[in-house]
Amino acid sequence: MSAIAILSFNLNILNNFLIFAVMLSKKSQYAFKALSYLVEKRNEGPVLISEIAEHKKIPLKFLENILLELKKAEILDSKKGKGGGYFLKENPENVKLAKIIRLVNGPIAMLPCVSLNFYEKCEDCNEDHCGLHDVLIEVRDASLNILEKKTLMDLVD
Repeated sequence: MSAIAILSFNLNILNNFLIFAVMLSKKSQYAFKALSYLVEKRNEGPVLISEIAEHKKIPLKFLENILLELKKAEILDSKKGKGGGYFLKENPENVKLAKIIRLVNGPIAMLPCVSLNFYEKCEDCNEDHCGLHDVLIEVRDASLNILEKKTLMDLVD
């Protein structure tokens, strides 16, 4: 295999890794779907979890865990009994998308060595001389620039 072929192969692997790494988890996707539905229904009172699951095509058990996590983080609250369900505790204009991703998915950065909130040093790398580290800092900063400006209100029309 020629050096160019090896380089091309390695770049394809890196490119595929980067695409995979920036994809939102199913859990994050479901959280955003549920939250967008609650934003749409925010003036109608609490919403039953079964209604959210049905309208947004989210498995009920998975949704229960996500909504409990969002409730523990005080983004949502719930009311029991007749007329009960989940509702937004915070104003959707004040809830940044970055907060939801970190809560549900963990770090926004693709590698721990470029994370602002979940930093860990790479074992096999010198950050001062790592081209990937430098590129991923730019990716992190660009992503954060968007996700810290966008709120739950931006998820609805």
